[in-house]
Amino acid sequence: MPEFSRLVEGYRRFRTTIYPAQRERFDQLALTGQKPELMVIACSDSRVDPAQVFDVNPGQIFVVRNVAALVPPYETTPGLHGVSAAVEFAVQVLGVKQIVVLGHGRCGGCRAALTGSLDGNAPGEGGFVANWISLLRPAGRAVGDALGTEGREAEQAMEQAAVKISIDNLRSFPFVAEKEAAGSLVLRGAHFAIADGELAVLDNASGIFAPA
Repeated sequence: MPEFSRLVEGYRRFRTTIYPAQRERFDQLALTGQKPELMVIACSDSRVDPAQVFDVNPGQIFVVRNVAALVPPYETTPGLHGVSAAVEFAVQVLGVKQIVVLGHGRCGGCRAALTGSLDGNAPGEGGFVANWISLLRPAGRAVGDALGTEGREAEQAMEQAAVKISIDNLRSFPFVAEKEAAGSLVLRGAHFAIADGELAVLDNASGIFAPA
């Protein structure tokens, strides 16, 4: 298929240009394993690649991506907890020193949480997404009451609120809260605007996002 063919072509460019330039790094990573100091929780959106946004090399960031860059609250009920497993591995095994929740502009998941456009849909018709972004329902109501559910101002407020919710939920993990209290782990929030390529960083004290 032409879509996969483009990936293979990209791999060939990688193999002949990037890989030789990074060969020493890849050899070292293969021998010693990964030891990133930073985890990034980002959206699955194809327009926002954390490695590209932050211009990092292989082995420097541990990344988990999902719809709207969400972290669910800590829970121990049976189930498949993919994000929780990634957080646990990053913090407890890799020993990352910082976790960055990276939201972004024009996020479809955040927009759906704001407008409720997928509420009531069946699995396969948006139901899985609706259930996932229900984590944002309280924030969606608050933003909707203050700014309405349409327009960039409301959408950006929703996107930034989602980052704050994920950071709050990270603190519900006992091992995250313990390390943050001890000063060995820092939680950060950021928002990348696709339209102009600008990154805003959350000030934890004021709760305000400001240009990086």
